Amino acid sequence: MTRIGVISLGCPKNRVDAEEILGELCQAGYGIETDLRQADVLIVNTCGFIQDAIDESMSAIHDAVRYKTNGACRSVIVTGCLAQRCGADLSVRLPKVDAIVGLGRSGELPVIISRTLAGERVLDFSSRKHWWLDSRNRVLSTPLWTAYLRIADGCDNRCTYCTIPSIRGSFRSRSEETILEEAYGLAELGVKELILVAQDTTRFGLDTHGRPCLSDLIERLSAVDVHWIRLLYCYPNRVTDDLIHVIATNNKVCKYLDIPLQHCSERILARMGRRGSRKEYVSLVSRIREECPGIALRTTLMVGFVGESDADFEELLDFVREVRFDRLGAFIYSPEEGTPAAKLRRTVGYPEAKRRLDRLMTIQQQISLEKNRNWIGKRLEVLIESQDGNSCVGRSYRDAPEIDGIVRVLDCSASPGTFVQVEVTMAEEYDLIARPVKAQSENKKPLEVTN
Repeated sequence: MTRIGVISLGCPKNRVDAEEILGELCQAGYGIETDLRQADVLIVNTCGFIQDAIDESMSAIHDAVRYKTNGACRSVIVTGCLAQRCGADLSVRLPKVDAIVGLGRSGELPVIISRTLAGERVLDFSSRKHWWLDSRNRVLSTPLWTAYLRIADGCDNRCTYCTIPSIRGSFRSRSEETILEEAYGLAELGVKELILVAQDTTRFGLDTHGRPCLSDLIERLSAVDVHWIRLLYCYPNRVTDDLIHVIATNNKVCKYLDIPLQHCSERILARMGRRGSRKEYVSLVSRIREECPGIALRTTLMVGFVGESDADFEELLDFVREVRFDRLGAFIYSPEEGTPAAKLRRTVGYPEAKRRLDRLMTIQQQISLEKNRNWIGKRLEVLIESQDGNSCVGRSYRDAPEIDGIVRVLDCSASPGTFVQVEVTMAEEYDLIARPVKAQSENKKPLEVTN
């Protein structure tokens, strides 16, 4: 049996692509090999969003080629966003790669693998293809209790710095029926946390029903036998009152919302091609927190964008101090070829952008510590994910996997994939330390948490 190793990089949407690839290969009779040194074929599912992601993808490709030179590998195949974006260039720069395959071709990979093993070089990236694969074949790469559930693909927001629309194409919602079918199937496998993802989850249904339907979808998903439903990638201007109400009132929906804002300066937002303003964002956060006390709010911000003045950046810092996000990620603007912003003269050099990033994250680190300290003496429900001696590591409703903090539960022997009630005893900048709640006090009402 031919053994396939898959290296997947980038965001959770890319992870879903890789899991669908694994499913198609298993259906075709190929074996999956986790030890890359022993794989007959290596597939590198790349990310190509920004330069750092491109560099990481290129490094992974070169590693795969080395396995071909020095190991068991007989064929290296490059797929994903970088293959779609830069396929022609890669075909010249990477002569030892046997196939470069753009997006939407996962269903063709079994045949493409056979062609490469027969000595043919396959280059298929000239036009983006799209169809929804049979999600029932998908092979999860996440822990058994957590799965990403893609509800749409592509993006229509057209931010001036972003390559995603040119790579992934226009926004396309999946049908509710196929999403629900996949969700029920994941629950049967033992999944307890569904994480809804898309380039813009809040746009779901706008292309098919003429209005955003995310809140309706969540209500239907809440009938699935899972414990948590988590939302990522919500565009701020489409966080509706209906959506806020569903998050606040539906017990299965994590009181957690990821809203990438990018900036707060109205001038910079306009240059980014994004709608909104600081006033609107502050109002949105206030509405969410009023309707849903204790909600964990996450955002992503960009520093060093074209034209960002000292005043713009100071306004961003003031905004972060005012809003006090529970979770915040930030990155330095990367001019990307083919985007409108890349045509503009860069006004903030890397050293200054790095200084701004450090200042921003230093402020957020203190905010995060203060918010975490507010949890000391209070209770949380924690999904245990691993054991470490006499303690366990898990996540609360406040923590999305891989991007947020953890809860370390001392004196705990719970099995991974189970939920435990804990009381927080210590707080660090991003993580919490806790102990299991004694059984005799389980009926004690958890303390309320203020924002």
